[in-house]
Formats: sequence, structure tokens, C-alpha cells
Amino acid sequence: MKYINFEDSTDVASDTFFMRQALQEAQEALKLDEVPIGAVIVSNGKIIGKGHNLAERLKDVTAHAEMQAFTAAANYIGGKYLTDCTLYVTIEPCVMCAGAAYWTHISRIVYGAKDEKRGYSNFHDKLLHPKTTVTAGVLEEECGELVKSFFRNKRK
Repeated sequence: MKYINFEDSTDVASDTFFMRQALQEAQEALKLDEVPIGAVIVSNGKIIGKGHNLAERLKDVTAHAEMQAFTAAANYIGGKYLTDCTLYVTIEPCVMCAGAAYWTHISRIVYGAKDEKRGYSNFHDKLLHPKTTVTAGVLEEECGELVKSFFRNKRK
């Protein structure tokens, strides 16, 4: 797991750093011919969970990047609640992942690109825990283009 001290940095710098880590996870998904979405969960400047889409490989519709990261983080801390943690994910969470985030009580979600078709905010903006804050648009173009190019290549 990676640790970095951001005490002297702005939130924008740390959000960018950790979103780049999520993008590395998305690249791992791409190598497996999975939809390239990646996620990391951070607590006190340390990545405690990470994941990328594995739905095709595992033949499991629930094997989204966020779900993999939630499981890894919960195993790391030895409990199911991820209070005082931040989820960084390259694409806006879907309804399933937003619901799972609700149950983890995660403090913050930072995502890159909006999911215009399946993002949770298209269905209901109250799917997240009331104490969860959201920051959208971190490395938005880079995150969005990775998924768009994946699907463009699939359609060739």
C-alpha cells in the first residue's frame, strides 16, 4: 500500500495524486479487457484498498472496481465501516456501488468523470450516506477518455 504525506499540500494536489492511483488500477482492468475503471480507498494519506473492474473475468456483475476496493479496505481495517476514508474512483459510481458506499459510511467520494447513463446521480442523489461528501471532476478528461476509447475500440 502507498503512503504519502500531504500535510503541506492542498486538497487538489492529494486528490490528483490519488486519482492517478485509481487510473493505474483502471489500466490494470484495461490489460484484462475489462471496462477500465479503477478505485482506491485512502485513510490518513495511505491507500488501504484498491480495485479495478473484474466483472468479465469473475463472471460476476457485482465485481466493480469500487466493490473490490471496499472489500480490500474492510479487510485491511478489520471492519465494515470506512468512516474517515475517501474513495477515489475514475468514473461516477453506479447505483449498486453508491448503495454499497452508503453501508460502509465512507466519509468522502472523489470521482473523475460523470457516468451520464448509469451514474447514481442520474437516478437519485440521496443514495449515499447523508454524511458522505462528494467531489466530482478530478482528472475528468483523462478518466472519461479511457472508458470512451475502450468502447470505441470494442465497436470497431
